[in-house]
Order: sequence, then C-alpha cells, then structure tokens
Amino acid sequence: MFHFFMAIAKWLQNTWWALDISGSTWAYPFVQMTHFTGLSLWVGTNLALDLRLLGIGSKRQTASQLSSALFAWNWLGLLIAITGGFMLFSSAATKYIPNPAFEIKLGILVPVGILWHIFVQWHARAREQADIVSPFGKFAGLLELLLWFSVITATVSIPNFDVH
Repeated sequence: MFHFFMAIAKWLQNTWWALDISGSTWAYPFVQMTHFTGLSLWVGTNLALDLRLLGIGSKRQTASQLSSALFAWNWLGLLIAITGGFMLFSSAATKYIPNPAFEIKLGILVPVGILWHIFVQWHARAREQADIVSPFGKFAGLLELLLWFSVITATVSIPNFDVH
C-alpha cells in the first residue's frame, strides 16, 4: 500500500501546479498563507462554538444560534484550508507520505476530526437550543478541542521527522 501512495505522490509532485509552487520563490509562501488563512477561519469558528458548548465565552447566543451564524464561514474556511493544504502537499508529496507526524495528522484529521466536527455542528444546531448546554454538548465541545490540539501538535511536528 505504501508503494501505491508513493506512486501517486510522485505523479502529484510532477504536476504543473506542484512544480510551479515548488519552483517559485513567492508561490509557496502565498499558498501557505492561503492555507493558514483557511485554517484560521475554520479552526477559529470551531473554537468559538466549542467554547460556547463548554460555557465559556459570549452567552449572547445559544450554541444553536452561534452554530447557524458561523456555519457558512466555517465551511468556507474548510474549503480554503483543503485547497491550500492540497497544493502544499502536492509540492512535496514524496516527503510527506513517509512522515509519521503527517500520518498521525491525517489519521486524526480526516476520519475523526472532520466526522466529529460534522456531528458537533449537527448536535449544536439540533439539540442545544437552550441557554444551558447539556452534559453531552459539553463533552462534544471538549473532545473536539482535544482533537484539534492533537492535529495541531502533529502538524508542528512534521518538520522534526525528515524522512527520506
């Protein structure tokens, strides 16, 4: 399976956009800035909802109202982050595939982080209509915060594993 992913990574790394990003002095930082902008928007809106579920932060809106107000911004941030992340990945794909920190990042982010995030969004919109958040809502917010902390920790660890 590893060889299959490496073959895809080699192909991806040799696409015109990956070569343009990796061969330019300004393209990589621009794409990285775009990725970070999307992440800031996505994680920031997640953080606002999770803190509201935990009873921290502004209580002017219920969790349901806050989730509805941030919904479009949240998913726009995800779209920008995925686009930028894919472009960054494609510029050095063969370095990321064998990296254990990158594997942990995706292993948490894709199946658990995104699916749990969708569940938290649904739960907040459907179940948390009152000013007082249910114990399960608090658990959901706390777990999502811990998942984000894990993803961020794995992400900043990627440069520490320079696997060739």
